[in-house]
Amino acid sequence: MSRTVPCAVGPDPVPDWFLAGVVDGGGEIVDVAEAEALFWYHGSPGTLGDLLDRGTNLKWVQLPAAGIEAYAHLLRPELTWTCAKGVYADPVGEHAVALGLAGLRNLVSYGRQKTWSGPEGRNLYDADVVIVGGGGIAESIIEQLQPYRARITVVRRHPAAMPGVDQVVPPDRLHETLPGADLVILALALTPETTGVIGAAELDLMADHAWLVNISRGPHIVTDDLVDALRAGSIGGAALDVTDPEPLPDGHALWDLENCIITPHVGNTPEMHKPLLTAFTAGNLRRFAKGEPLRGLVDVSLGY
Repeated sequence: MSRTVPCAVGPDPVPDWFLAGVVDGGGEIVDVAEAEALFWYHGSPGTLGDLLDRGTNLKWVQLPAAGIEAYAHLLRPELTWTCAKGVYADPVGEHAVALGLAGLRNLVSYGRQKTWSGPEGRNLYDADVVIVGGGGIAESIIEQLQPYRARITVVRRHPAAMPGVDQVVPPDRLHETLPGADLVILALALTPETTGVIGAAELDLMADHAWLVNISRGPHIVTDDLVDALRAGSIGGAALDVTDPEPLPDGHALWDLENCIITPHVGNTPEMHKPLLTAFTAGNLRRFAKGEPLRGLVDVSLGY
C-alpha cells in the first residue's frame, strides 16, 4: 500500500503544475530538513547543494532533465538519484527526425530562396543512419525511422542487439560507421569522454552529402571544426538544436551558413514537457512509496 511521502521541492518559486505532480503522486510538501525526497525543478546547482546539506533525512533526489552534467559534481552516492532520461524521448526524437529530413531534402536552402531554383535533395527512405547513443531518445528515433526502411547503426558504450537496428558497435568503432552514413544523429549523454566526439577527424570521414544532427548537447561537437567543414562543403550540412556556446551569439558564423539549420533547444518545449514531467514525477513518487524500482535512475559513478 502507498504511503504519504514527505517531499521538498526547489528552488523557489516552484510552478503550480510541478507541485501538482508531487501532490498527485502522494507527496506532502515539507521543509527539506524533514523530507525523504527532493524534487528539483531547475536553477543553480549551488542552490541545490545548499538543500542537500540541509536534507539530512533525504533518500532520493529527482532532477528534471535528461542531461545532468551541471549537477554531476553534486551526485552523492549515499542518495538515490533519478533524472528525466527517456521522459522526453518522443518529442526530442521527433525533432531529430524532422531536422534530418529538412537537411536531406534541402529545405533550409529552399526556405531562403528568393527565386525558383533547381532540384536538390536525398531520401531518408533506404538511407544509412548512424545514431551515436543508445538511450531512450535513440530508441524513439529508431522507432520513428522504421517506416523509412533506413539501415541503422547505433554506437553506444555497451553494445547489445536493439530492435530495429542493423548493427550496434562500441565507441571505438565510430570511425568505421561514418564514411557510409547519409545521416548522423547525436543522442548521447555529455561526459568528459563524449565531449568533442565529433571534430575535424570525424567530419573528414563523413560523405560530402551527409547531414549531422545534434539534439543532445552542444559540446559534443567541436564548433570551429564544424564551421570549417560547412564552409568547405565537406559534409552536406548540420542541423543543431544545441550549440556550443549556447545560446549561440548573434553574429556567430553558423547563423550565416546556408547548409546549417539552427533551432533554439526546442526538441522539448514547455508545452510538451509539462504534462510529461508531471506524470513522471507522480509515477516515480508512487513507486518510491511502494518500494518499487524508480524510473530514470542515474549511475553516480558514470554521471548520467
